[in-house]
Amino acid sequence: MTNAVWGNVRNKIKEQVGDHNFITWIAPLELSAVEDGVAHLTAPTNFIANWVNRNFADPMLRAMGAAGMPAQRIEIAVQVRAPGAAAPVAQQPAPAPAPPSYIAPTRAAAPSKGDDELPAAPLDARFTFDNFVVGKPNALAHAAARRVAEGAAVSFNPLFLYGGVGLGKTHLMHAIAWEIQSRNPEARVMYLSAEQFMYRFVQALRDRQTLDFKSLFRSVDILMVDDVQFIAGKESTQEEFFHTFNALIDQNKQIIISADRAPGEIKDLEERIKSRLQSGLVVDLHPTDYELRLGILQQKAEMNRANYGDVAINSDVLEFLAHRITNNVRVLEGALTRLLALASLLGRDITLDMTQDCLADILRSSERKVTVEEIQRKVAEHYNIRLSDMIGPKRLRTIARPRQVAMYLSKQMTTRSLPDIGRRFGGRDHTTILHGVRKVEELRASDSQLAEDLELLRRLLES
Repeated sequence: MTNAVWGNVRNKIKEQVGDHNFITWIAPLELSAVEDGVAHLTAPTNFIANWVNRNFADPMLRAMGAAGMPAQRIEIAVQVRAPGAAAPVAQQPAPAPAPPSYIAPTRAAAPSKGDDELPAAPLDARFTFDNFVVGKPNALAHAAARRVAEGAAVSFNPLFLYGGVGLGKTHLMHAIAWEIQSRNPEARVMYLSAEQFMYRFVQALRDRQTLDFKSLFRSVDILMVDDVQFIAGKESTQEEFFHTFNALIDQNKQIIISADRAPGEIKDLEERIKSRLQSGLVVDLHPTDYELRLGILQQKAEMNRANYGDVAINSDVLEFLAHRITNNVRVLEGALTRLLALASLLGRDITLDMTQDCLADILRSSERKVTVEEIQRKVAEHYNIRLSDMIGPKRLRTIARPRQVAMYLSKQMTTRSLPDIGRRFGGRDHTTILHGVRKVEELRASDSQLAEDLELLRRLLES
């Protein structure tokens, strides 16, 4: 079998499985022979051989048939070469074009029972810098991600992004990978979740391929690990992660990490790893504010215009959603998608009444449960007084007015009764609480500064 035929087969396989799968799984294979309807291939590791057998045998056979190669099944053996030894000339296929970059599988679900490896998955094409809405809560994270992606010299390595669910960590990680790939096609970029890092490491231990594992992870130019909190408490995985981290830092390779909390707050993460992660730039993606949520909705509505161009959506609907759904951007975007789909199916425009009916379940679950204690803390911080004074007996005007503001917000934003609120304000009588509430209601109409304070505090508590 000539090299030209095998090269033709490889090209057809690439068309069927895509660039990333081809680079990761098919490119390392070599053809030994085709005998009695069996295509004999060699792979450098058991890891690759097992995965190709399980997932790409059918596409490979179809490609072989289309290229005139008479094979009904494939067999893949693991070829172990002495260091520095070259492959026999007869086994070397025509060289494939150099890949533009190496992007490892993105986050994927844990394997089902019986699976040994994780499936590959491409980066999400929607997660680019162009589609990332920047606001005050995420401006620093966006700027740092941009700086790293542009390839400019940076004084921070690693870049550590952290924040709650749906605040944009994964979006920024994908955007960095896409931008680097666009600017520097030769760069080797590896992006994966910490869970995938662990599973690959366990697989390498089981197959006694730890040298291959180390070589793979330490040969990249940019390593990106999502949800690093997953390796906390897993001693062997943390050990390997620490050494991989050090090896890349020593080579001046860029590392980008994300987690759901700051390094120092990740329980059961080794202190030496926490120290390493804190040695670079640690950036918090804060919860979204009203303006950022509204901007995200406006962009999402514009992006969906091609699919739902005949559906009109009132601006007050977007403002309503931005105000009511505050805890998760993914839920916010999902709510808008549901509205657009329903309006398109019914042939109706989106109104506020339709929104409240269609999204009743989401609106109920998204209601912010504000507590009296949280209100007291926020008000004390805003007016720069001690929390102990807030609930204490002092009657100085600089303390009494903030206390009344906290009473008013507690009555407006919680379901607590006046006696219950009074107990949380140092055991005050319910008539004292009622007096404070009425005083604030009276003053807010004439005191513009107080009205602004109340609106600001409400937004902080609802965000």
